[in-house]
Amino acid sequence: MLTHNDDVDWDRWPVADYLAENYRDVHPSDAEVIAHHSAFYRRLPPGGVARSVEFGAGPNLYPLILASAASRRVDAVEAGAGNVAYLERQIVCGPDASWLPFHALCRRLNPAVPRTLAGSLAQVRVVHADVRDLEPGGYELASMHFVAEGATEDFAEFTDFCRAFVRCAEPGGLLVAAFMENMPTYRIGPTSTWPGCPVTPETLEEVFTPLTQNLTLTHVPPDPTLPDYGDSGMVLLTGVARGMG
Repeated sequence: MLTHNDDVDWDRWPVADYLAENYRDVHPSDAEVIAHHSAFYRRLPPGGVARSVEFGAGPNLYPLILASAASRRVDAVEAGAGNVAYLERQIVCGPDASWLPFHALCRRLNPAVPRTLAGSLAQVRVVHADVRDLEPGGYELASMHFVAEGATEDFAEFTDFCRAFVRCAEPGGLLVAAFMENMPTYRIGPTSTWPGCPVTPETLEEVFTPLTQNLTLTHVPPDPTLPDYGDSGMVLLTGVARGMG
């Protein structure tokens, strides 16, 4: 029986274990994502986006840092209470030092990133909400990292999440995203298990082609420095949202 998004208690997401396993160092795959996305953001004028969204932000700060180069306001929309609390602490109390190398890399690749890590987070607003409830067309730019394929085991529901992601951008709005390739249901920490929906570049092309224009997909190979979650690397996406009616 497939696990769906609403079957999961996202308030119990193991924030500390997830960060320890994935974001205490800049792994080679992180560097590839940051380089790819920095090229995307360098095409935009500094501060030229009035309002952007991180769709299912989780506790990952580097997408917010990347967006700070172009966005005057970034809504970090997240359903899980633990992730929301972590993000709020990073903004109010100051970010963990482990994010400094991520900020340094983002700024080296795109000098429009604010000079300090705290400055990169200054325009972030944490929104405790279900991404599926976002207002259609509310953002000029939408960003998503490892969300839709990690929210459900059901491909139809994965597709619905992708549609919601595109729909929250205005027609002609910019899209940037990253997906784990072939991610199965997986474990974080010693005991917790979380849903996964295996997707490939071909899957993503099928899902996003009707929803977007100027779609690009870039494969990142598996990273042996990361935990083996059963995936086969990452797929990075850019595109422009079509009007969805």
